[in-house]
Amino acid sequence: MPRIAYVNGRYVPHGRAMVHIEDRGHQFADGVYEVVTVQEGRLVDERGHLDRLDRSLRELSIPWPVGRASLQLIMRELVRSNGVRNALLYMQVTRGVAPRDFPFPAVVRPSLSMTVRAVDLAAKARVAAGVSVISIPDIRWKRRDIKSISLLPQVLGKQKAREAGAFEAWQLDDDGFITEGCSSNAWIVTGEGSLVTRQPNHLILKGITRGSIWRLAEQFGLTVEERPFSLEEAYAAREAFLTSASTYAMPVVRIDDTKIGDGKPGELTLRLREMYWRYASEPSARP
Repeated sequence: MPRIAYVNGRYVPHGRAMVHIEDRGHQFADGVYEVVTVQEGRLVDERGHLDRLDRSLRELSIPWPVGRASLQLIMRELVRSNGVRNALLYMQVTRGVAPRDFPFPAVVRPSLSMTVRAVDLAAKARVAAGVSVISIPDIRWKRRDIKSISLLPQVLGKQKAREAGAFEAWQLDDDGFITEGCSSNAWIVTGEGSLVTRQPNHLILKGITRGSIWRLAEQFGLTVEERPFSLEEAYAAREAFLTSASTYAMPVVRIDDTKIGDGKPGELTLRLREMYWRYASEPSARP
């Protein structure tokens, strides 16, 4: 089935989807985005993603391009027209099209584009083996809580990870504490069995999958600590994992040249992944 994209009110063949040369997203990265998982045709954590989209838009003073209910209808129609069951839905909102100038245009209409692509959410081989990450300096701007389309530091970090044969790069602040991955949140499990992930503020993106896994862990009586943790603490952790809409909970078995735990996916990580999988599949499993 040919892929279909959505651009400013039109469903068009993916290969013919276009935006204006003076769209401010193209000129200034003046926009935001969201990625929503589709599992068995269902939009996972839809409310959380749309709430975060709303916050990102407000922080940049960009109006909604369409009403929230209309956006939800567009999302569902795009999933339906692409005939996908397990996929990632990407949406992007920019300030719109205007002659190139730094200040906000006086009158401009926001641009909305959206795509869907099928993915292997189970990723059985990757989960069974676990993944490796490298550590890099965090060189991003100081409003990481906004899901901005300005992603050049993450592009450079992902490329460094690829060149090192790693799955992801975990970024370090000036004090040597891990902030987050280039497209994921970072977690460790301490020797006492506590889950640790950095508290959400302007230095990290408040991951929607992160929040759901945090709530599931608490529901099942697990201890969760929201605090910074150092690279050295991560090296010494019993387990490590990362979370995102595209990976759920993915076990990390190596950080830089250091094996984590016994070098195999951790039992608690795999348990959390299974809990989230059920949560995404069964509304009754949601806290």
